[in-house]
Amino acid sequence: MKTLILSCNMGGGHNSAAAALSEYGTANGVTCEIADTLSFVSPAFSQTMSDLYIFTTKSNLIKIIYKAGETVPRSRTMKSPVYVANKIYCKKLYDHIRNGNFDAIVCTHVFPAEALTSLKRAGLLAQKCVFVQTDYDALPLMKDLEVDGIVIPHPHLVEECVAVGARRELLFPYGIPVRKVFFARGDKSAARNELIQGLELSANMSCRWYLIMSGSMGFGRTGILIREIIARHGQDVEIFAVCGSNHELKQRLDNEFGNSGHVHTIGFTDKVPVFMDACDVLFTKPGGLSSTEAAAKNIPLVHTAPIPGCETDNARFFHYHGMSYSTVDVRQQVIVADRLYTDVAYRMQMQKAQENNTFSDTCRNIFSLIG
Repeated sequence: MKTLILSCNMGGGHNSAAAALSEYGTANGVTCEIADTLSFVSPAFSQTMSDLYIFTTKSNLIKIIYKAGETVPRSRTMKSPVYVANKIYCKKLYDHIRNGNFDAIVCTHVFPAEALTSLKRAGLLAQKCVFVQTDYDALPLMKDLEVDGIVIPHPHLVEECVAVGARRELLFPYGIPVRKVFFARGDKSAARNELIQGLELSANMSCRWYLIMSGSMGFGRTGILIREIIARHGQDVEIFAVCGSNHELKQRLDNEFGNSGHVHTIGFTDKVPVFMDACDVLFTKPGGLSSTEAAAKNIPLVHTAPIPGCETDNARFFHYHGMSYSTVDVRQQVIVADRLYTDVAYRMQMQKAQENNTFSDTCRNIFSLIG
């Protein structure tokens, strides 16, 4: 079987989910190709949309864009503005599918799912097409979709999805795809040694280690959080701040904390699973994919300020299910992290909730759905 996995360069989570699916498929004899959907218009257009996404998330316009889908009822004759916009690259996408001889298509972003819906309605696609939702919310645009399956993160989201117009028979609560390495639990001391040696760090092995992640684009009030942690613990803590692709944030943190000796700033890294194994508590914004990776790793989790919209829903879902503690109050974030470090029962309660609400067979189930 040959599978096309369609993503978008609009936040790192969609690409990470695509990578997880490709990893599983390849390991199980499936030929997989990952494509950036918006590059079918042009690479420049894809980059522009990525830049626009960053702008809209910073300015809160992303809520307005996605809620545009809520204003249009489900109908075969009336579709959302987002559906109409995604029809512009349908011809190029169709040619790529036909020329590539793909047997099935999986989308980790709703934009290509909208385009595939248009091709399905035109009778041009016989291939199985599945959309994978990578946030813990009921996306209003689901009501547009006429695909063969909509994979959602959790069974408790089914009724919410139906309420926004998704067809119940298309919903499969299989979870969010994450790479196999996140379901492996590494030894903490070994992980710390690996990071100290590999990154040439000077770090205290025996004190508490706190990990701060601000997403692939480096959002969040990381400097304020670091100052609060230092105010409570002084030198008795090692802080690792992963800044992703935000070079400006890394430089700003280096300028302020570079001489502290126990604040370590990290740019883009492929060592996130090792950092999770090594650290005692993770502070992170509530991205759907990164939060699922953390829960799969079973790391005590404090959710920081979300990007308004789907991340607010992610934080609410995790907090309600006991999988994280979520607050925008930085001081309270540090207080809860301290409790997770010292209170074994509280920590184990959160880790048990994470185990109960993450699914290691997500990728397998998705490939069964399209097989």
